[in-house]
Order: sequence, then structure tokens, then C-alpha cells
Amino acid sequence: MKHSTHRILTTHAGSLPRPPDLLDLVQSGGAKALDQAGNAVRLRRAVAEIVRKQTELGIDVIDDGEYGKPSFVSYINERLGGYEVDTRAGPRNQWMTSREGLSFPEFYAQTHPASTHTHMVCTGPITYKGHGQLKRDIDNLKAALNGVKPEEVFMPAISPSNIEDWQKNAYYKSQEEYVFAIADAMREEYEGIVAAGFVVQIDDPRLVTYYIIHPETSIADCRKWAEVRVEALNHALRNIAPDKIRFHTCYGINMGPRVHDMELKDIVDIILKIRAGAYSFEAANPRHEHEWKVWKDVKLPGGKILIPGVISHSTILVEHPELVAERIVRYAGIVGRENVIAGSDCGFATFAGSKEVHPSIVWAKFKALSDGARIASKELWGRN
Repeated sequence: MKHSTHRILTTHAGSLPRPPDLLDLVQSGGAKALDQAGNAVRLRRAVAEIVRKQTELGIDVIDDGEYGKPSFVSYINERLGGYEVDTRAGPRNQWMTSREGLSFPEFYAQTHPASTHTHMVCTGPITYKGHGQLKRDIDNLKAALNGVKPEEVFMPAISPSNIEDWQKNAYYKSQEEYVFAIADAMREEYEGIVAAGFVVQIDDPRLVTYYIIHPETSIADCRKWAEVRVEALNHALRNIAPDKIRFHTCYGINMGPRVHDMELKDIVDIILKIRAGAYSFEAANPRHEHEWKVWKDVKLPGGKILIPGVISHSTILVEHPELVAERIVRYAGIVGRENVIAGSDCGFATFAGSKEVHPSIVWAKFKALSDGARIASKELWGRN
């Protein structure tokens, strides 16, 4: 994994807005629609377009925008065996019973409707069966890189703990046994991404949102829960060199009061136990920007990289490049300029069709990110 040795590198958290025609395919036919012959051609072309878009906007470490997935988590419906459709599960609205929903019920009733996505239930031994979809996504991304020279390429994959939440267990004797079984299966996806020559990014918002979603729990309860999930994740990553792994966590809520977000100081030591080479987290939105100070007291292990969000999905305001630069310089001053890559708080289309941040604003934010990184680089290295 490249460090920022000569200038501040830029990246983002993974998911990006789909073009309208690709979005229509996903929303009308689901993930399977993307494997149909004519649609597969459009998907490959769309991946090439988004790869070029990222590089044109000055993003150094890029991905495929997660264009081959209906969302950052529901894509797993097609890739794991041992599950069947949960016919007893109706629409879910985890936010209404969360700490946030209980504090702001009118707001969340208005802005966060119940999810109608298909959920599965585990009824047998878990296996990985997503080799075809994974190969398609890898092949599309490799083809898109023809003639494009990014600094590095990553591909996101969902964490075991998020699958544990998304797909309920009706087979394994305990949740711990269940999450380790998921980890064993997902190992194939993680290792497949790295074998293809990419960095694997583990998406794990549940590591910090468990506290928000479960108002009956204490910080101590959540830490105990998180320790087991990190152990399971490390079990899945055991055959991959840490410098081929980046870990991303975030709070799940985009536009909201967010007064109950778990604080970084209460979970950072557990995050650093994850055998990754880089850690991506929210740092730009008003609820978390102050947390750069946490790193004054927490020692970043040698050789590791921080990817703080310096642009945010939680506001449609486009950050000024000077502010982006200030955010970068703060982190560089604490952990060293070579150990900082400028990123985003979260993805901008974690579910296909997300309309909170219009694509035109996303691209403007990316331009602010790259412009801010250039300003910071000039300050940190003393040259353009």
C-alpha cells in the first residue's frame, strides 16, 4: 500500500453514484440483471467511465464505484450459500428504535422510511458461491484501467459483522459461531481481490453503529461485542498481508442529528487491532471533526496509514479546498505526512439510487478534495 511519500495522496470510501441507465437496470432487475449479456456490456463501459472520472478529478487511489453491486451490503445475497429468503421478515426500520430515533422520532419517521430490501436467513452451512460475480467485477475493473495510471486500486468488500446483521441466523448455535462461519466464507472474496492485484477494503459500519442501533447497551457492552467481531475479521484476513488491506468504518446515518454516534476515543484501540495497513474513518462532518485530537493520545502503529475523511457525505455543502487542506495538515502534524491519505467520510451511493447527495455535488466535492490535497502538499513539502 502506497504512502504519501512525495505529496498527499487522495482516495474515497468506495461507492459512487451510478449513471441513470445503469441505476435503472439495478432497480428494476436487481443484481442478477447486471449479468445479462447486453447489460453486462453496459456495466463494463460504466466502470470504465467512473475510473476515468476519478482520475480526471485528481483521485489517486480509485475503485470501480461498486457499480456491480446493488448496495455495499445487499450484494452478498447472491454470493453466499446456506441462506434462503426470509419470508417472515417485513420492512425493517432500525433507525426508529435506535438511540437517534428515540431522540428524534418525528425526524426519522419523515426521513428514514423502512427498508424493503430482500433479507435472507441462514438455514445451513455457509459457503461462498460468488466467484462468478467477483470475477466479473475484477475483470471489469482491470479492463477499465487500460490507459489509466492511478497510484493504486482498491475494491471494497463487506465485513462479517455487517452480514451477521443483514442476514439473520437460524442455523448456528451461537452468534459467535455464526460470525466466524461468515468470516470463513468471506475469506474467499477478500483473498480473491488481493490475488487480482488490488487492495481489499473491508467495509464495516456496524463496528461503530452497533451502539446507536442498540440503545439497551453500554459502551462496555459494545466494546465486548466489537472485540469478537474484530477477532472474526482478523480470522478471515489471516492469509493476507496487512499492507494489502484497508479498513473502513462509518456511522451509517448520513443526514441526521447524529448526537448518539459512538465516539472515536471509545473504540479506536479496538479498531487498531484489525490487521490492516490503513484505517478509513469519518473526520469531516461536524459531529466528528474535533476527533483529530484523539490521535495525539493514541499511537499509530509503525507502517500504518490513516485515511481521515476530509470531505463528507453528511452535507451537500462543498468543502472549501483551504478547509480540506487544514484538515489534512492537522493529521499530518500528528502521525506524519507520509502516513496520511486524504479520503471521504463514507460512500456517496451506498445503496443504488441514494439521492441525498446529487452526483454533480459529489464530483465537486472530489475536486475540492484533490485541490485541498495539493494545497496541503505544498505546505507540507514546501513545493507545488
